[in-house]
Amino acid sequence: MDAPAPHATATFASGARIAEIAALLGDPARANMLLALMGGPALTAGELARQAGVSAPTTSGHLAKLAAAGMVAARAQGRHRYYRLASREIAEVLHALMLAATLGPPRHRPPGPREGALRLARSCYDHLAGRLAVALLAALEAQGHVRLSNEGEAVEPTPQGRAFLADFGLDLEGPGQAARHASRRPLCRTCLDWSERRPHLSGRLGAGLLERLLALGWLTRVPGSRAPTPPAPAKPG
Repeated sequence: MDAPAPHATATFASGARIAEIAALLGDPARANMLLALMGGPALTAGELARQAGVSAPTTSGHLAKLAAAGMVAARAQGRHRYYRLASREIAEVLHALMLAATLGPPRHRPPGPREGALRLARSCYDHLAGRLAVALLAALEAQGHVRLSNEGEAVEPTPQGRAFLADFGLDLEGPGQAARHASRRPLCRTCLDWSERRPHLSGRLGAGLLERLLALGWLTRVPGSRAPTPPAPAKPG
């Protein structure tokens, strides 16, 4: 994902803070709620309860703890409160833990009904991940639109790539990029995909590509799922 913030000075307080966050993530229901929010869109408590498989009162208690720890933020709209991850940094921590969870000896566990869809394509906070995302970055590199360096950890668009992306509807230097520039977020970086173990694209360019694919209808968000789907193939007439 994007470049980490400069290292803070380690203190006893920072160690206690890490322990607090680790304890919150140690509960499977809370972990599943946070993973559901990795999809990007804000979700209601009811939607998160279904994702975690717990009751509404239990969900409310979990969300209160996560909010108090600064891991989720809530916004009231009408009769509902919508929850999202509090920051991109929280998403980066979760992504690193998801990658770590794939290491070590394999667990003998039958694949769930959603696993195949998530491995094909999923939203990783605000950019695309999964086999489609890995293939997209590989294709951009093969066509000479981006250049990878430092063993795939760094990526930059080529002049040819900038022209291609502009034709695709992504103006990397236009006024629409002002807010993203203001955040000092890198234009593009690679992110090691936890399911494919190969890099996919993140940063402002990764987020812009996902937005564009959704706007064109090449991918469609599925309510309650992190796995956007490509359109069904047309039936022969």
